[in-house]
Amino acid sequence: MSMRILLLGKNGQVGWELQRSLATLGEVVACDFDSPGDERADFTQPEALRALVWRVQPAVIVNAAAHTAVDKAESEPELAHLINATAPAVLADEAEACGALLVHYSTDYVFDGSGVEAREEDETPGPLNVYGRSKLEGERLIRMSGCQHLILRTSWVYAARGGNFARTMLRLAAEREVLKVVDDQFGAPTGADLLADVTAHALMRLRAAPELAGTYHCVAAGEASWFDYARHVIEWARGAGVALKLPPEGLQAVPSSEFPTPAVRPLNSRLSTRKLRDTFGLTLPMWTVGVERMLTEIHAR
Repeated sequence: MSMRILLLGKNGQVGWELQRSLATLGEVVACDFDSPGDERADFTQPEALRALVWRVQPAVIVNAAAHTAVDKAESEPELAHLINATAPAVLADEAEACGALLVHYSTDYVFDGSGVEAREEDETPGPLNVYGRSKLEGERLIRMSGCQHLILRTSWVYAARGGNFARTMLRLAAEREVLKVVDDQFGAPTGADLLADVTAHALMRLRAAPELAGTYHCVAAGEASWFDYARHVIEWARGAGVALKLPPEGLQAVPSSEFPTPAVRPLNSRLSTRKLRDTFGLTLPMWTVGVERMLTEIHAR
């Protein structure tokens, strides 16, 4: 039996991929802040989202919209809270009222980045910046609403569509003879396509077993520093015959302190996916697999 799905944030990296993956499950009503008329989903006007939910009457609400400009959030905390916490709370209230399941995406930034072990879902959070605090508050309000929910925490999300770290590294490697990249922050580069496919798979399971709802970590397998990520991208480019100005010895590892930013970044963004894999019977690919697929897509254009 197909279901009606309300997708919010359709034009973002994850939202774009969700339009593809969710189409196999039923009718997808995809909206964004610039959608026309009744399909407009402006997260700076959370109360307007109520009318949208009631008009669509979805079985599932998938929220892929967020304020993700981490550094900018430091200077506009009210806006970050409005989009990342208040608006999801409204969606959660409406989901509870109409009996819909709410899917929401959160972040490794809810943790403080201490230690070297991969964080489990139930570990104590401690966000270091405004973005992380706003996302953590969004999680809390969703749980408080009592609605059935699936919260997927992820990290280092990229997609072939739009700008991303790999594109930036390739551009800089074509322009420079020395490129410095941070080597003391660790996580797992995770494709928006992987997130979308896991979402669709989980939704299929939740239809038959709603008790599986809750909070899960969803990232690609393995781990890397930003330097490891950059090195892999540049080595792939050399192998693919991409013209680069950067010599092999020109890529240099540096600490985060060389690139001060308005928002403090966690050094440890490792997330354990054991709960997700065991609950939903999934095997998550190594991060290098998705990155190489994305690079191939970019290079083919």
